[in-house]
Amino acid sequence: MIDPNQHDHFVLRQRIRLIINQYEFFLSENDKPFCFVEQARFKFKEDIRFYTDDTKAVELMRIKARQRFDPWATYDVTAADGTKIGEIQKAFGRSLIRSTYLIHAPNGTVTASERNLGVALFRRLVGFVPFIGDFADWLPIPYHFTFERDGRELGVHKRRIGIAKFRDIYDIDMSADAGRTLDRRLVLAAAVGMDALQAR
Repeated sequence: MIDPNQHDHFVLRQRIRLIINQYEFFLSENDKPFCFVEQARFKFKEDIRFYTDDTKAVELMRIKARQRFDPWATYDVTAADGTKIGEIQKAFGRSLIRSTYLIHAPNGTVTASERNLGVALFRRLVGFVPFIGDFADWLPIPYHFTFERDGRELGVHKRRIGIAKFRDIYDIDMSADAGRTLDRRLVLAAAVGMDALQAR
């Protein structure tokens, strides 16, 4: 079993599914997946589970919403035994302009926000265009985030851009956080949350 707290680089791949979000984490392009993620079906409160693989025999952690349909919702991130790892909260006001998430960890809050304001505004503009807006997520528009604490960059989260890509792939580089002050499990949780919860 791989301990993500021993690593700084991750690749997140979305599986192509019509009615449910599924993802896999890799340490590099050529490695086997070390974590499988699935969003629970038909839940009034978001419930996203992380497992060692797609057999779902061993659970690693989960993200669970405290409230239903709340734009300011806080999501608890817990280990399989229920131990609290941290929290993820969408900063609703700031996200109207630039998607922003607050990652509350025991040693302080980390902000994950879209890197480029111009691109963030363009993404929102495209969403209002008739016919195109319904397919905005399929367009090759950057969806990049920076992790920061107290003005210091800890890492980056970048969506791979390409024409005719039918699944999202993200590269996560936390090497700027050399002391690994941010629990990598929260990094993985935030990476999934920023995709799965994007429209909420």
